[in-house]
Amino acid sequence: MAKKAAILIIDALNSFDFTGGDALAEAAQGIVGPIESLREQARAADVPVIYVNDHGGRWRAERSELVDGFLSGKGGTIAAALKPGAEDYFVIKPESSGFYATTLPALLPRLGVTRLVITGLAADICVLFTAADAHMREYDIWVPGDATAAQTNDRAKWACELIGNGMSAETCPTTDLTLAEWLARTPEVAPDGKG
Repeated sequence: MAKKAAILIIDALNSFDFTGGDALAEAAQGIVGPIESLREQARAADVPVIYVNDHGGRWRAERSELVDGFLSGKGGTIAAALKPGAEDYFVIKPESSGFYATTLPALLPRLGVTRLVITGLAADICVLFTAADAHMREYDIWVPGDATAAQTNDRAKWACELIGNGMSAETCPTTDLTLAEWLARTPEVAPDGKG
């Protein structure tokens, strides 16, 4: 069976209305282009694009209300550039990990996904926790260093190093690796023989 991938876009739709939000919003400007590029490569290769996003405290809101709210807020420019299309999946998360108390653990197997490209915000929180949960579930992972950001470059670098070293994930930037090249690689076999 072919190893199918999906792109996860974590919290790119964001109000940035929290302590450190301005710094994260500024850093997030730099990841828009790489995420847009990966998203277009994914759509061209029939790879699912899955937005995994906080609800911003709006527990009763549905997808269009959430997206519209982010478009009109402080992160509106980023949200407009990375707005999900009708063909994309949208998973609402209540906590840091995209897997915790969400539909993602049920969705990925139904799509036949065994490999994940994880992008978005913030590298040292939600991306890190999502990558850790993906690793524990034995997904093959790529977290492109230029497609995720944190409030500081040091925090983003630390998170990418932890994900790369501790989770056997690829972390090279999209300038060094395309989606097609990553998909063509044979996933590494885990030490226990799985994977």
